[in-house]
Amino acid sequence: MNPYVLAMFLFSLGLGTTLTFASSHWLLAWMGLEINTLAIIPLMAQHHHPRAVEATTKYFLTQATAAATILFASTTNAWLTGEWSITHLSHPLAATMAMMGLALKIGLAPLHFWLPEVLQGLDLTTGLILSTWQKLAPFALLIQMTHTTNPYLMTALGISSTLIGGWGGLNQTQLRKILAYSSIAHLGWMIIIIQFAPQLTLLTLGIYIIMTSAAFLTFKMTTTTKINTLALSWSKSPMLATTTALVLLSLGGLPPLTGFMPKWLILQELTKQGLPLIATLAALSALLSLYFYLRLCYTMTLTISPNTNYSSTPWRLPNTQSTLLLATTTIATLMLLPLTPAILTLTH
Repeated sequence: MNPYVLAMFLFSLGLGTTLTFASSHWLLAWMGLEINTLAIIPLMAQHHHPRAVEATTKYFLTQATAAATILFASTTNAWLTGEWSITHLSHPLAATMAMMGLALKIGLAPLHFWLPEVLQGLDLTTGLILSTWQKLAPFALLIQMTHTTNPYLMTALGISSTLIGGWGGLNQTQLRKILAYSSIAHLGWMIIIIQFAPQLTLLTLGIYIIMTSAAFLTFKMTTTTKINTLALSWSKSPMLATTTALVLLSLGGLPPLTGFMPKWLILQELTKQGLPLIATLAALSALLSLYFYLRLCYTMTLTISPNTNYSSTPWRLPNTQSTLLLATTTIATLMLLPLTPAILTLTH
């Protein structure tokens, strides 16, 4: 792709998100979401591969449906209450419709079916943008409208996302699909807690973006997209294979690593709110996700030579990619847990 065209699309991506962040009017927010969608579509289809074009078409249809639902909800609210402000979405029907539109936009279960298919059809860089940046604008709207949305609906969406995100990933061999289900599970955790402590949702979103970036950048550097090629990453870069195993365990939420922090704080908040059953369900669903992360770690670190490897060995090409971003995100993914008290002080 022409660098000028690429720069324009990336600028439009930033513009769409910024517009949604800055708006208090539903029409402006909707415009921001639409600019965001239209900017990423050429980036998704740039390889002209049938799989990429199919993924782009699926993405466009789901995002258009979600945006239409959000616009319909906000127009209905304006018709019934005369209020266009995002924080005054007071009519229950309009609030539920807007919530379902945003759930479809970010891929919450049971409206998640498009996400694994779309992510599987993209290259790792565009997949990273889809998994991280594209979640920001809808979350800005979700946080503003939490107090008007039905709490039972939010909890049902959250719990079903954590469970389906865990179950769906168990049977996968493609890393991009595994990361898509991991994304669904993490979004579920954010939605469960959003009505009780929105600052914890922001913290979880931030840590999720850091961890997912580290995972995607590592897989991009080792050019890995399937579980069976993960075993070869040791021969390419032993140090990177070691840190990748730790990044995956952090995504699963194991205690000494950063990924444990949001889960710990969310479970603590849920028990404070008198919801032990929901906290237990969420904690048990995290075990499902942890299982498939452990399987990836096993493949990566414990099936090293001498073993029978049926994959073709990649050429040892000189690595020209920038490693600074990867190093930064990896360090953050592994070592932020001791800062929990400081982060708690900042969020309260």
